[in-house]
Amino acid sequence: MSDAIRGEARGTAPVPLSVLDLVTVGSGRTASQALATSVEISRLAERRGYHRHWVAEHHSMPGVASSSPAVILAHLAAHTRRIRLGSGGVMLPNHAPLVIAEQFGTLEALAPGRVDLGLGRAPGTDGATAAALRRSDRLNEAADDFPQQLSELTRFLDDDFPDGHPYARIHAVPGPVQGPKGRPPVWLLGSSGFSARLAGMLGLPFAFAHHFSAQNTIPALDLYRDSFRPSAVLDAPYALIGVAALAADDPKEARRQVLTGALSMLRLRTGRAGLVPTPEEAEAYPYSAAEREFVESWLANVVYGSADEVREGLDGLRKRTGADELMITGNAHGGDARLRSYELIADAYGLPELPGE
Repeated sequence: MSDAIRGEARGTAPVPLSVLDLVTVGSGRTASQALATSVEISRLAERRGYHRHWVAEHHSMPGVASSSPAVILAHLAAHTRRIRLGSGGVMLPNHAPLVIAEQFGTLEALAPGRVDLGLGRAPGTDGATAAALRRSDRLNEAADDFPQQLSELTRFLDDDFPDGHPYARIHAVPGPVQGPKGRPPVWLLGSSGFSARLAGMLGLPFAFAHHFSAQNTIPALDLYRDSFRPSAVLDAPYALIGVAALAADDPKEARRQVLTGALSMLRLRTGRAGLVPTPEEAEAYPYSAAEREFVESWLANVVYGSADEVREGLDGLRKRTGADELMITGNAHGGDARLRSYELIADAYGLPELPGE
């Protein structure tokens, strides 16, 4: 049964399928082109029955254009009608909770009933950039304060600070002070156990970053389920996982495309972040033995190949993890390959062509 949190499995998919969009900028392309591709992906995902489209917060990374999720989501809302839109996620320690409540209250007013607020506690960047964002170098303290920040944000969203609280007369607008209205459901995101346990204790939905922390997926999901306490939000755990997957008409082309994402990650991890390389650049790169080992290890957690191979890989991952939803992010240099991949995956699962509105 679909609701504000739980999605609906369509076609032969075992669980709802969704999209995680990093708004990647390829070599020879521009941020404007990357953002235009995000609109195309969102409209395709809506037409083909994907449940939600999330964008993630990153900073000081030339290869992504998603530093401002709320701005991107407003743009996507103007070009879609049904699909849920959200953050995967907003990095809460980078922002004042009131600002996030106002931004997502505005998004809820623009697209009532289809906005998700996913929150993370990592900076979404390197330490120096995080210090510039937060105007403080006490990064660990900001992360440790995450539960308090989350509580404050939730009270702003619900407009329910108790009498006597310093913020009792402060209202996030748009928001409940203007009249009864819905508000975005809050998700916690994570790549380790901290947010898994907190989401379980608070009875919130949980999203795990399997696409870059695969070794922690099952332990984190087990911790979430073991820690879960029913709440007014959920009566049972609900967990999605982000998974890197790319389908192509030719499996060899799928390999060429995902290699660009692997090289991009290698450069990021070694302090050489840049635009996502072309397939030709990725193939010609002079990998050292250690670099080749990193790339192959990275690709081992990417599901790629023909549409049937990707479907089988996603089905296997779902069985191993018990995930309630799969959120697919495509690793590729250009928009055409990503769009084709989402179309092929939809076809592989027999997702319906939904009518426009």
